[in-house]
Amino acid sequence: MILEIVQYGHPILRQRCRKVTAVDDALIELIGNMLDTMVEAHGVGLAAPQVGVAIRLAVVDVAHDPDCISYLRVNGVAVDLESIMPLVFINPELEFGQPKEFGLEGCLSIREIRAEVRRPAEVKATLPQLDGSVLVVETDGLLARALQHEIDHLNGVLFVDRLPAVTKVAMRNRLKLLAAQNPEE
Repeated sequence: MILEIVQYGHPILRQRCRKVTAVDDALIELIGNMLDTMVEAHGVGLAAPQVGVAIRLAVVDVAHDPDCISYLRVNGVAVDLESIMPLVFINPELEFGQPKEFGLEGCLSIREIRAEVRRPAEVKATLPQLDGSVLVVETDGLLARALQHEIDHLNGVLFVDRLPAVTKVAMRNRLKLLAAQNPEE
């Protein structure tokens, strides 16, 4: 089922989400719906708060562009991108590499805005899985950026919060207008 994607201005997008404590049928159904919604919306990631559920759950799929990374290690072993996509994870933790780089980002919850965001170029993400196993993913490129973006959502942080000050000032009126259009604000 395709879910409604919460838009900028909705208070749930600013909440720090609670940990997932149990995997049940409702969670499995939510994940399937999130994957369908992400694909339908042509996104590369979707976090649970973006569909109105304040839990630490996200999905990412960048398999459409296998050249979007230069390396990928899972639990210390080099793997192909397609072998772990779509990536579904709960209660994630991130470690950031250096240096940082700018990259163009957009968001399914802020459809009308895309901007250059400076983030660490590489990450090490500890991603608990539904079956209790844990994937430790080390990567760069679009996958690293998507992981950071979706995990930010779980902490109530939006990509527009990470923009340079001058860009934030330039976008202030557009963001106010988007927030005003949201009936939940």
